[in-house]
Amino acid sequence: MAKAVFLDFEKDLGEIYKKMEELENKELETGVSENEALSELKRKMRTRTAEIYADLTPWQTALVARHPNRPYTLDYIDAIFEDFHELHGDRTFADDQSIVGGLARLGEHAVMVIGHQKGRDTRERTRRNFGMTKPEGYRKALRLMKLAEKFSLPVFTFVDTPGAYPGIDAEERNQSEAIGRNIYELAKLRVPVISTIIGEGGSGGALAIAVCDSLIMLQYSTYSVISPEGCASILWKSADKAPEAAQALALTSDRLLELGLVDKVISEPLGGAHRDPKLMASTLRKTLVDQLKAFLTMDPDALVERRLGRLMNYGRFEEKCSSAYELLCQAAHESELPLEESAAEEPKTKEPETPKKPRRSCALRRKPVAKKSQVAETAETVAETAPKKPARRRSATRKTAAKKEAPEAASAEPAKE
Repeated sequence: MAKAVFLDFEKDLGEIYKKMEELENKELETGVSENEALSELKRKMRTRTAEIYADLTPWQTALVARHPNRPYTLDYIDAIFEDFHELHGDRTFADDQSIVGGLARLGEHAVMVIGHQKGRDTRERTRRNFGMTKPEGYRKALRLMKLAEKFSLPVFTFVDTPGAYPGIDAEERNQSEAIGRNIYELAKLRVPVISTIIGEGGSGGALAIAVCDSLIMLQYSTYSVISPEGCASILWKSADKAPEAAQALALTSDRLLELGLVDKVISEPLGGAHRDPKLMASTLRKTLVDQLKAFLTMDPDALVERRLGRLMNYGRFEEKCSSAYELLCQAAHESELPLEESAAEEPKTKEPETPKKPRRSCALRRKPVAKKSQVAETAETVAETAPKKPARRRSATRKTAAKKEAPEAASAEPAKE
């Protein structure tokens, strides 16, 4: 059994748990029953847990999604599916163990299961690269998806990754192509694809196995284009602003459900899935069975068309009010208060101001123009100091031509008279 781990905002729970352990050890040593005291502490634990988890911030939700005791893909496979047989390798480079997948059974249906796996201890986390998948991992997942399509097997994916591995070796093997290829092939896969975000859903690393017909999120999981720390480092130049970044990213399950990016949110046990993994797996299994029944009867062409339409709808929004005046009227109507005359007038839109031309930089500004008197004095000085050029002699040819022209002009004058 994994050792209980409490997050920073769960310090009160940690203190209560410590007292419970002390009473249990004392009961074992002395043989004296401490049932009443233990029952009181358990009641306090439940009450305090409910108070804390009733109003979690997005940043606290992100921390719960990363909890080291949280169930991973293999835990859910063991609890939900039967006869799991893992398949290895991408048939091109290597076997990336941050992605696990293989054949299994869900009730009477044969299925393909694929998901991220982070690891429990340091050695396993290193071997599985902390759940950050390399190109060979995504190509392994694609191979299994194609195999499922060949045999008409539904595909279940479990997402739990901080993001795709950003190392140099991954870029050398074309990480972006592997992610893009998976998204492209998943969009036109002719079998049902059902994805569940069980922990972190980080950017393209999650999307590469999450283009699906039904997207499910656990209550305290996250799904975003970047981690809060990464966003804070870019926008605020400091990872200390991660709580503000988490708020701005809208990465929680309830917010994404409100935006229409998620189809269903599954409630977790009190304190998170790691407090009662068996109950969480049982609840998730019922949902997966219901989702599978809904898509098994669909025609493959209709399934692909529906999935493509779902992708194309990402990013659309609906404009609720066309002006600030309508917003004001709506608020007044809801509060049942009369509008004042000054407030009832529709605000006039300001005419756009003509943009001013940007001033030239100092280096490009014109030099001040000199006065006319200064120009004249400068011209005279230059004329006096400049060397005089010798008079230019006319050539012999020009002299001869001038002599010939003189008599002709003289003879032409009397004719005019």
